[in-house]
Amino acid sequence: MTEVYLRRLSRWQAEQQRNAVADVHVSAYRGSAGAGQHDHRSFLSRFEQHVQGAGFDMVVAEGGGLVACAYGFRVPRTGEWWSDFHGELPTDIEELTASGRTFLLTELMVLPAHRRLGIATRLVERLLIRLDTDLVVTAVARDPHGDGDGGRPTNAAEETLRAWGWSRLGVLGPRTVSDVSAGSGSSAGAGAGAGSSAGDVWIRRPLH
Repeated sequence: MTEVYLRRLSRWQAEQQRNAVADVHVSAYRGSAGAGQHDHRSFLSRFEQHVQGAGFDMVVAEGGGLVACAYGFRVPRTGEWWSDFHGELPTDIEELTASGRTFLLTELMVLPAHRRLGIATRLVERLLIRLDTDLVVTAVARDPHGDGDGGRPTNAAEETLRAWGWSRLGVLGPRTVSDVSAGSGSSAGAGAGAGSSAGDVWIRRPLH
């Protein structure tokens, strides 16, 4: 298999490669639950907004073309992202989110042929290593066919996030999760994605 190289893209470079990124997104989610919500057009519509987010950062993996990517941006201090959180945030987490220094891992996607090769791990490490933030968060959509109230994330996604040092914080409502499709990439099949179900919020501290 062709050797895979990682590189960080500027906001301008990300916009220039938006169609290639959308192609990876569609291929990564093909065959997954709710795959119909991951079409080329809907992703580009979301991506257009994401790339304008404060502190936007993106890392891609290339090997004979784009094969994977991870990106995110800072959650606005006064935004609505946390308004759909079920219950009260722990005091320490609430203080961190109020600082405006919380980074949202918005997308992590790896083409099927390049999964289970450690690419997702490398992407996340490269993305998070230089973040000037106090907290990193992501939302993983629940499987509506899983066990429990509203389903549970796939075991692979949960195990991978834990292995990466993330911890589960709580549940986020479907209104917010529908704007976020992030997951554990290679180990979670097509990753976790946006949908009509609620999602689990995972957090971790920056790597630095």
